[in-house]
Amino acid sequence: MYAVIKTGGKQYKVSAGDLLKVEKLEGAVGETIELNEILMVGGEEVKIGTPLLPEAKVTAQIVEQGKDKKILVFKAKRRKNSRVKNGHRQPLTRLKITAIEA
Repeated sequence: MYAVIKTGGKQYKVSAGDLLKVEKLEGAVGETIELNEILMVGGEEVKIGTPLLPEAKVTAQIVEQGKDKKILVFKAKRRKNSRVKNGHRQPLTRLKITAIEA
């Protein structure tokens, strides 16, 4: 069984036992959270939401709270001696999907 969930403005296809990196979610390491924005549940019978499935939920456990790799943001304007260099590390949460309930 699999599900398509929406979190942090992105959509992910998940199954039970999957490890997943998502935008930062509130909670401590080891806590169990429920993801309620389910767009689709598949398996033997496919259920598609319009746009969400109200009775479906995905249960996940928080494995890690951390930051992603650093990206560099460099802006330059030619012939103006104008240069700006910034770095950014996106906060993220690593989840382990434990159960999918349709």
